[in-house]
Amino acid sequence: MDLYGQTSKSIPQKIVISVLEILLLWLSYWILFQKGGNWLEQHMNIANVEENTNRRMLIFIFNIVIMVRITYTMIFIVKRKISWEESFSIPMAFALYFIGFPLFVLPESAAIDYWDYIAIFIFTIGCILNTGGEILRDIWKKKPENKGKIYTRGFFKYSRHINYFGDILWVIGYAMVSKNWYSITIPVFLFVFFAFYNAPKLDKYLKEKYGQQYDEYAKKTKMLIPFIF
Repeated sequence: MDLYGQTSKSIPQKIVISVLEILLLWLSYWILFQKGGNWLEQHMNIANVEENTNRRMLIFIFNIVIMVRITYTMIFIVKRKISWEESFSIPMAFALYFIGFPLFVLPESAAIDYWDYIAIFIFTIGCILNTGGEILRDIWKKKPENKGKIYTRGFFKYSRHINYFGDILWVIGYAMVSKNWYSITIPVFLFVFFAFYNAPKLDKYLKEKYGQQYDEYAKKTKMLIPFIF
């Protein structure tokens, strides 16, 4: 967590992340709408059902939304130093969504139904909790009177890592739209990663930085899932 205490524009790293994300977005388009699906069917034995592409379109729209959110967050919100390792590991992590869900949806031709509208709602709420929470925190931290204080307002009053919970929600939305039982492995993996590695590690850093402020916050606020966990 040493990087959390270092500020830097990290422009070269952000450019690399953006380029790799664009390549992943193009690859997802190739899989969903061009010859990628046929190639995968021939060489990897993944069924490619092309009768109804509305579900694929929805997955790709999700990809675009996530791409826009990542770019906005990097340019306007992230102030800490981004390592060269992260400039490659972050796109690799998002390949789970940009490539994984297109692969899961290839065999599915079912028309959009009410479950998909629920999925869109869950995806939207997840994006709002994640990016909206980050924006509100960034605005609060820019005020001089808040220097040295921990942000416990907005969405973060419901969970210490509400942004991670938002991530889990929008990934669940992806999985629901794919209509593939195997896709549930991605949100499950993400929950395990946040709950037992990333969030505890960040908790340790925040406790060292804010001391008693963080102890009081942690006593009354759940770590990840509001009111539950």
